[in-house]
Amino acid sequence: MQALFTLTPAEAKRLIAKAVVKLPAVQHAYRNGKLAIGNGTTNAFVVEELLGITVPKENYTAGVITAGRICVSEVEKIIKPYLFVRGQRVEANIGEFVQDFCGGDVFIKGANAVDPRRNAGILVGSRTGGTIGAVWSVLKSVGATLVIPVGLEKLVPHVPDGIGIDHFDVTLGMPAGLFTVTGAEVITEIEALATLCNVQATLIASGGTGGSEGSTTFAVSGNREELDRVMELVKSIKGEPPVPRSRRACSSCGNPCEFYRKTGDGPGERNGS
Repeated sequence: MQALFTLTPAEAKRLIAKAVVKLPAVQHAYRNGKLAIGNGTTNAFVVEELLGITVPKENYTAGVITAGRICVSEVEKIIKPYLFVRGQRVEANIGEFVQDFCGGDVFIKGANAVDPRRNAGILVGSRTGGTIGAVWSVLKSVGATLVIPVGLEKLVPHVPDGIGIDHFDVTLGMPAGLFTVTGAEVITEIEALATLCNVQATLIASGGTGGSEGSTTFAVSGNREELDRVMELVKSIKGEPPVPRSRRACSSCGNPCEFYRKTGDGPGERNGS
């Protein structure tokens, strides 16, 4: 039997988050070891599903793509990453927190691109690689699990390697490089549906209009009981509101990009909108 449905980006983030918190590795790390949930909008949904709370998702970010360009969040509003030791949230620098990671611990980090081979790409605005640059070597060295929840709205044919910040002579938005990640446990809508409902999903269309920009359309195969479970789940997340916009005002930037030099801090920009 077959089912067909479309998910907006926000609905897809909710679906993926529900699956991430069900992963045995995540549950084990949360209860018995260390779990780190880095900043990112999809990760904000993960925090909500894990703890049963509401998070201002637009503030659980560091870098953002919004208003048609790469930028950073409003620094004073950024929520610190959720870091746990045996189920208790702790306050720590995320780079220092992972120094004591062991093989059974888990780091959750979102991405800006994913390809069919499940390679992920993470945009970085810092010359030291941002969060992923601070934790990557430790995670690989000790064999900790890196979980990357990423919606297929971010599907690209190939995640390229070696794209650095200094490669660009002009940018409409903040300059950024691309940190390529291989070997992570990538969770897209396809893995999420398999985890939650034991069905096989295929991405068959992308895009839309009138608020459905970035949407993904899936064909799902399963028996009657499985498809009933899928449709019940999808109906429960339908109507998930989009993540609001949050961005530093151009006038507060110490390194203005070409967009600001060409347009100035126009209407709607002063409040980071």
